[in-house]
Amino acid sequence: MRLAVLGGGGFRVPLVYGALLRDTAEPRVEEVVLYDVSPERLEAVSHVLRGLAAGHDAPPAVRTTTDLDTALRGADFVFSAIRVGGLAGRTADERVALELGLVGQETTGAGGVAYGLRTVPVAVRVAERVAALAPDAWVINFTNPAGMVTEAMRRVLGDRVIGICDSPLGLVRRAAAALGLDPARVSPGYVGLNHLGWLRGLTFEGRDVLPRLLADDDLLVRVEEARLFGPDWVRALGALPNEYLYYYYFTREAVAAGSGRTRGESLLEQQDRFYAAALARPAEATAAWARARRERDSTYMAEARDTTGAGERSAADLEAGGYEGIALALMAAIARGEPATMILNVRNGTAVPGLPEEAVVEVPCAVGAAGARPLATGPLPGPFLGLMQQVKAVEQTAIEAALTGSSRLAVAAFAQHPLVDSVTTARLLLDGYRARVPELAAVFPS
Repeated sequence: MRLAVLGGGGFRVPLVYGALLRDTAEPRVEEVVLYDVSPERLEAVSHVLRGLAAGHDAPPAVRTTTDLDTALRGADFVFSAIRVGGLAGRTADERVALELGLVGQETTGAGGVAYGLRTVPVAVRVAERVAALAPDAWVINFTNPAGMVTEAMRRVLGDRVIGICDSPLGLVRRAAAALGLDPARVSPGYVGLNHLGWLRGLTFEGRDVLPRLLADDDLLVRVEEARLFGPDWVRALGALPNEYLYYYYFTREAVAAGSGRTRGESLLEQQDRFYAAALARPAEATAAWARARRERDSTYMAEARDTTGAGERSAADLEAGGYEGIALALMAAIARGEPATMILNVRNGTAVPGLPEEAVVEVPCAVGAAGARPLATGPLPGPFLGLMQQVKAVEQTAIEAALTGSSRLAVAAFAQHPLVDSVTTARLLLDGYRARVPELAAVFPS
């Protein structure tokens, strides 16, 4: 099989290649084609992959290109992990919002809308080239905001594009581990949108064991999300929230915590240092990447954990792996016909009552050779459904704005988001992002 990785110069690409090296089942990925707009980043990542492959028998061949069509021709699977505007764009996503007194986060709130507005047109063009050059390929979308981007790409690719995120799986793993259960033997009652969802049930041997977890402070303290939100709040919800709901439930604290250096600014510095080192000393690139990865993982959502006293991330979480494992498991289920149940971003249909059929939702899915089919979820309480409906409406408005270049719709997307409380502020947001992010200004020139 041939795998094309779009955003192939990205920092997390070695995680995918490392997982491929550990995958010995047939059919195997025999060739990986890395595509990126930056030849320097491609070169740096190639040095890392050579180090990872050393000592392995018949590792997947690696080829690099800065031409999208070259990357896509002959691909069986496409991993899309692009970042339009790079980390400089992310820092603007965060800073423009913070300077207006709003949450500054790359996928949630104003920053997530801005990220989507400049990314959707590029993602749809990618989908069009996949349809033209590799119509039988499956696209696994990593690109954030994953729900919005996957929904936009579906207009071209339909069910052959599936979005993934590692946050729900991490939550399920932690909840199961706190109860002393094997995560592979539990069935999660998870429902939401990307970066906005709740674990409402956890079935083991036919019985929901989540109430036992929620009732026991000694067990809850073992779950990072419970420490982040506090046991009283998760019990009030009757569910364990996805970590990104911190920005909705603790909005003022999140804004206050953003007064220092943002996550994007920290990552920009870390990754600039890594890429420079990898290019200057290719033989040491793999070690440099491993150091940078440890620093990156250990500081994930650090400001939220500091504010709430949730403490440091556990060693088990850092070692468990993330989206690369989900992507390869999804690819294996489709390519090898190995049935699996996974939490994915797919077309809703009737899985979540109260949301449009065409909306992309994040729910457990039955996966096999024919792709992913969402499993039905139970009726949602009003506060959960209402928040999902409002944020989904924002996502769909943002998609239309991005594809039409309508500044009016872009302002509406910002204004309708629950973390933006003013039409005037929405207009200031669009002006601020236009001024600082060339890729967004190109979509909305006036």
